[in-house]
Amino acid sequence: MLKLQVILGSTRPGRAGEEVAKWFVDIAKQRPELEVELVDVADYNLPLLDEPKSALTGEYVHQHTKDWSAKVSQADAYVFVTPEYNHGVPAALKNAVDFLYHEWTDKVFGFVSYGAAEGGSRSVEHWRQIVSQLGGATVHNQLSLQHIYMGFKPEDEANIKGANGVLDDVIRWGNAFATIKK
Repeated sequence: MLKLQVILGSTRPGRAGEEVAKWFVDIAKQRPELEVELVDVADYNLPLLDEPKSALTGEYVHQHTKDWSAKVSQADAYVFVTPEYNHGVPAALKNAVDFLYHEWTDKVFGFVSYGAAEGGSRSVEHWRQIVSQLGGATVHNQLSLQHIYMGFKPEDEANIKGANGVLDDVIRWGNAFATIKK
């Protein structure tokens, strides 16, 4: 069974992503080939990157980093639920990603993004570059939720279809990557 972590990447009070992440987790849990867990970056209270050594070394001195590493290491694949802030990625999730390196390598990433007119698609463009540098692979399908600040419509058929497209890709690629894991 593929272990999927849906990572909620905004820590902003009143964030729209919490409703989106819970909705996506509910859809993902309908897939019998997945073990799904919601991971909220806000729960880890990570400060700005404060490890004295590069994440490439895997030598962590702070307990918050060790806890974050232990959690992320449990998954085979991830779906980032990510807002777009000023045409880019949210600082809290980028910071959380930067704490680690090997924990992300040879794993599969999908994206559910949200934002104003473009639905967070520019954030996903940046995430694809970042994940590639970490040695991860991003799936083709993504779900971009536009105008979410005017209200999220979880029952919208296009949203459900988009979520399942992301999951289809994550499952297919996640199973393929399982054969090459170290």
